[in-house]
Amino acid sequence: MKEKLLILLALLITCTSLSQIHDPVSWKTSVVKLSDTDYELISTATIEEGWHLYSQTVGDGGPVPTTFTYTFTDQFKLVGKTNEDDGFSAPEPAFDNMVISYFMDKATFVQRISLLNSSVNKIMATVEYMVCNDGQCLPPEYKDLEFVLSDTIPSAQQDENSNQNELTVSIEDKVLTTSNTTPQRGLWSIFIIAFFSGFAALLTPCVFPMIPMTVSFFTKQSKTRAKGIKNAILYGISIIVIYVLLGSLITGIFGADSLNALSTNVWFNLLFFLLLLVFAASFLGAFEIMLPNSWANKVDRQADRGGLLGIVFMALALAIVSFSCTGPIVGTLLVEAASKGGIAPIIGMLGFSLALALPFMLFAMFPGWLNSLPKSGGWLNTVKVVLGFLELALAFKFLSNADLVLQLHLLEREVFIAIWIAIFGTLAFYLFGKLQLPHDSPVSHISVGRLGLGLLVLSFTIYMIPGLWGAPLNLISAFPPPQHYSESPYGVGYTQLSSGGVDVTGENLPEGAHLLAPHNIVAFTDYDKGLAYAKEVGKPVMLDFTGHACVNCRKMEQHVWVKPEVLSILKNEVVLISLYVDDKRALEADEVVDSKLRPGKKLKYIGQKWSELQTLRYQTNSQPFYVLMDHQEENLNTPVGYTPDVEAYHNWLQEGISQFK
Repeated sequence: MKEKLLILLALLITCTSLSQIHDPVSWKTSVVKLSDTDYELISTATIEEGWHLYSQTVGDGGPVPTTFTYTFTDQFKLVGKTNEDDGFSAPEPAFDNMVISYFMDKATFVQRISLLNSSVNKIMATVEYMVCNDGQCLPPEYKDLEFVLSDTIPSAQQDENSNQNELTVSIEDKVLTTSNTTPQRGLWSIFIIAFFSGFAALLTPCVFPMIPMTVSFFTKQSKTRAKGIKNAILYGISIIVIYVLLGSLITGIFGADSLNALSTNVWFNLLFFLLLLVFAASFLGAFEIMLPNSWANKVDRQADRGGLLGIVFMALALAIVSFSCTGPIVGTLLVEAASKGGIAPIIGMLGFSLALALPFMLFAMFPGWLNSLPKSGGWLNTVKVVLGFLELALAFKFLSNADLVLQLHLLEREVFIAIWIAIFGTLAFYLFGKLQLPHDSPVSHISVGRLGLGLLVLSFTIYMIPGLWGAPLNLISAFPPPQHYSESPYGVGYTQLSSGGVDVTGENLPEGAHLLAPHNIVAFTDYDKGLAYAKEVGKPVMLDFTGHACVNCRKMEQHVWVKPEVLSILKNEVVLISLYVDDKRALEADEVVDSKLRPGKKLKYIGQKWSELQTLRYQTNSQPFYVLMDHQEENLNTPVGYTPDVEAYHNWLQEGISQFK
């Protein structure tokens, strides 16, 4: 009895220690009989919330694709390729912005076969796959699949509806899954941007002069001040309702979350680029975008009715008459909101219309404030021109998106930055009064405010210039292409740079070591050689369980390892051993061993060897995973995973090194 209890206790401890080993995908199989010899083998993957499974069609240099291998193919033949659901696609910065297809929630794969031997009643297969979430990627996994031909679903029962339910996952289902993961932070940023855009629209020649006119109308036409305030509030609410309905219409037409797919679509990015060019040209004075005058006349006649309906039509008249100024801003907001997906267009229009409506309501409540308003004049057109330059700069972001997706390298980082320098440099000259555009009034002097804005724009222009020679430009890092998408990814005139700024040839490296670009850290990919070198030089070992297809590994390398305090330690105070768990190179024949995690299976690839080492020794299989250890292979401190906080990661490194010393 005591022995049984000890066994149970050991099993419990083992299960607890392996609790960090994730397996977010479960597989089930089914079979559809098409004829006496033809069948469809259906593999359905159920994916935990927050994780995603990669498609079968991932390009070279990307993550590990889902791959099906069928055994005993002398008993049957495969008819065509394995079909899969329509998934999502998005450019992945960790893989040179390659557009990668993946699945969320559920994925179905269908392979048609034709039997060559009628006595076969079971088909065996193996699926290799890889999954990631926003915080980690897991190493490639292998699962055995079994298709029992006797347990078939008669094809006669596969009507259109059941096929839709059993064999595919509808885009609408995926939309609901994605909408639940839309970050609230993204919606708040859209609201704030839209709110300030609404204030910018107020300061245009089409809207600003209408504030005193509209407020005066309400105060004069209303019998009491309270009535005037009430009508002005209703007017403001009507403005909000009109623009929110516009956002709802856009969301309804394109779908609640299908809009975010536009951000990765080449043609829509090109369309947005051309659209913003038109908006910019309009703001700069080339022409005016106006709705038909007949619309405004009809709405004006309805506004004369008075009452609540008349107020609503007055608000609609404002939207139509001011369209030449507000239209480009609203269009740009809707384009930006579309890339967020979900209800972002509605939130954007709510923020914009709230800022637009507030002054009308507030000045109606406090008419005396009208005296403090600046007089209309040429400064209103200046605001419009500044917005035009901003539209022009933003347009090239969408052109850059299309270029990145197609990997044409036509708009690389230096070209993009050069265009922005030209745009904002020209804007600075305009603000200093050195340039005049079609609708500008003659400038005899410039105001202090305009001078201040000009100096700010000029400073920003000068700040961008070093970016042409490789400076990171952190203030605008979200806009230009990434640093590796460049004519000179290591800086002009260099291939790779060491900390001293000289060319690194990689000569005189220890046996088995290489330079980890772009930081030029001496790193090993062989555990034994790295450990031997650490003993030789008397430094602790840092194990880096990573993967070629690990997104968060690249984030750590690009954003944390580059910091001087961290990079100095990695170069000088530890011996780095990078173990790639998705390395598909075959092991030498004498290194092929039985798997301890999967009885009956062999470890055939280098990546399988390192993945099993991580799982058995550290009871986790997620990457990145960092371990500091001494020469006896004992941990110096608690290993850590993805740690984007530079200070926390630096403290972890220092703690382990101090323990070693």
